Amino acid sequence: MADEIERILKDRISRRELMKRAGMGAGALLVPGFLSSCGGDEATTTTAAAGGSATTAPAGSSTSAASASGGTIKIGFVSPRTGPAAGFGEPDPYVIDLARKALEGGLDIGGTTYSVEIIDKDGQANPQRGAEVAQELINSDKVDLILATSTPETTNPVADAAEAAGVPCITTVCPWEAWYFGRGAQPDQPSPFKYTYHFSFGVDEFAVTYTASWPQVPTNKKIGVMWPNDADGNAIRAALGPKLTEAGYTVIDPGAYQNGTNDYSSQIAKFKSENCEMFNTFPIPPDFATFWRQAAQQGFKPKIAQIAKTGLFPSQLEALGDIGVNLAAAAYFAPIFPYTSSLTGVGAQELCDGYEQASGKQWNQQLGPSLALFDVGVAALKASGDPKNKEAVADAVKTLKVETPIGVLEWGKFPIPNVVPTVLVNGQWVKGTKWQFDWVCIDNTEDPNIPANAKLVPYA
Repeated sequence: MADEIERILKDRISRRELMKRAGMGAGALLVPGFLSSCGGDEATTTTAAAGGSATTAPAGSSTSAASASGGTIKIGFVSPRTGPAAGFGEPDPYVIDLARKALEGGLDIGGTTYSVEIIDKDGQANPQRGAEVAQELINSDKVDLILATSTPETTNPVADAAEAAGVPCITTVCPWEAWYFGRGAQPDQPSPFKYTYHFSFGVDEFAVTYTASWPQVPTNKKIGVMWPNDADGNAIRAALGPKLTEAGYTVIDPGAYQNGTNDYSSQIAKFKSENCEMFNTFPIPPDFATFWRQAAQQGFKPKIAQIAKTGLFPSQLEALGDIGVNLAAAAYFAPIFPYTSSLTGVGAQELCDGYEQASGKQWNQQLGPSLALFDVGVAALKASGDPKNKEAVADAVKTLKVETPIGVLEWGKFPIPNVVPTVLVNGQWVKGTKWQFDWVCIDNTEDPNIPANAKLVPYA
């Protein structure tokens, strides 16, 4: 499987070549990033409804609410609001409120106005719970479209339930390999998915931004890795490992570990004995906190500490305290992204500023892809011509092109038709001014329209 995935990645049309063929500039393609496990309370359900404004224009454009009513479009939204992946769901109430306000006048499709109801549920980053809430949305709530985000443990069971039921579903923030191959698709075979679509970064995006930015700090190019035995870790081990080796790095892999491990002494000893001056991991946040505290206690301080799947959000860095300073973490969205939500008319900086003002918390990169789901979902409903026709809605995504806060997404350009790979830009958490930590961009290779405003500095 690893060889097959690697070959598919090598056979990919490059991003710049895709842009040339599409006649677009370097920033006109793509955009977002994942997690695991359980726990939590019952899902929260909120709704939005009413009237008559066209929602692909900025908020404020409207049509008459007096036009003929087409009934109610129901949109389900699933994300991890509780459990170890709760950081991903933290900004969702704010994003859903933005979508609700944009849709409060209704949605005009082909001269017919539909009210819109948004029903959101907590998938808890637990595959069983994700499947349960998806079934609730399909069978009890009778939704017309499902949106889901954050980690294979959420996106995959929700997408599988939607595919089986013939309900259109759009997902994000899960490496596309873990979403596509993790759901049973095979290399060199036609896509088995008719109703489910995905936009997210993949292994190739990690490899590009990592290898572009790491040379900013001289090292011996020996990298210790902690890749868990889960959907993310296995996809990363299968494809990222060979790419790093090809780029000239020596990968020191002590083997897959189980989520929830409490003692990492053997891995730390291995990294120290091999003189690893670099480190990379894709763990659930509680596991990384445990590992990194033990690493500090046992004297493992690499020059570059590149983390993913954890360290995405300020709250995760704040929990680490001083040992979180100078950790490197790629981003699938940040205030510096030069893109705008087609549904709300809100740009990246405005989105982050609004969240900080409303919540009193620092911006969270999940703001971008969560709002992007509504941009894509509403665009698909409008393009279908008949939002109550589930096949028409699913078919509309096949050639959809829509601007979102994380970039311009366009289906039909990638060899896998259900997928749009999105960009990553590498960054680093440094001591903050207004907030305890600030994230700065150290590499924009994948999208030069996103400004790189800093250089990588050694962790230790």
